[in-house]
Amino acid sequence: MPVRIEPKANQLLAALPAADWARWEPQLEWVKMPLGQVLYESGATLTHAYFPTTSIVSLLYVLEDGASAEIAVAGNDGLVGISLFMGGGSTPSRGVVQSAGEGYRIRSSFIRTEFDRAGAVMHLLLRYTQALITQMSQTAVCNRHHSLDQQLCRWLLLSMDRLPGRELVMTQELIANMLGVRREGVTAAALKLQTAGLIRYARGHITVLDRSGLEERTCECYAVVRNEYTRLLPPGTAR
Repeated sequence: MPVRIEPKANQLLAALPAADWARWEPQLEWVKMPLGQVLYESGATLTHAYFPTTSIVSLLYVLEDGASAEIAVAGNDGLVGISLFMGGGSTPSRGVVQSAGEGYRIRSSFIRTEFDRAGAVMHLLLRYTQALITQMSQTAVCNRHHSLDQQLCRWLLLSMDRLPGRELVMTQELIANMLGVRREGVTAAALKLQTAGLIRYARGHITVLDRSGLEERTCECYAVVRNEYTRLLPPGTAR
């Protein structure tokens, strides 16, 4: 049996004060999160919130013709399912596992009850939501104004920030779907990064070899998102 990653590998769960954690821990259910798993569909009522530990979930907006583009990613920095406590219950986006791993989930009724306590949990979840909105806004700006090479670097860096290691289990086709571009464009951009010695790509595995090199090539959008997460969710932020 593989060793399960502890729930507090997720930064939001780790930030819960001791009294709140005592209520949360028995409610958390460990789950595998395989590549391509759909956690929720557009317009569907969510039954659980998910807290990734070693996986990454892409939040996608899907058009009527089936085309899609990524609006944000969530990993060990946070959760999937903010509509549960923001009052909507459902969302027009789709949640898809973009890098395989594991995580924990918790029932929708429980997280709503915890949010309604209006204590440390509510403030923690609201700060995370603000950081996620910043990521969504910056993604829209980046997709409109910056090159595909810069977008790919930003995407890789944001993904690495939300994983415990430096390897993504990911195909170029999925990356193209996330960025809303043609696969050929992603192939060319990834080849440039590999030739420069910044990444290694083989059989659906992307390994970041030179993080500082990616940071030099990306646009300002990555730093904006990273700095906002650091400002809103520093270590021990809920204590």
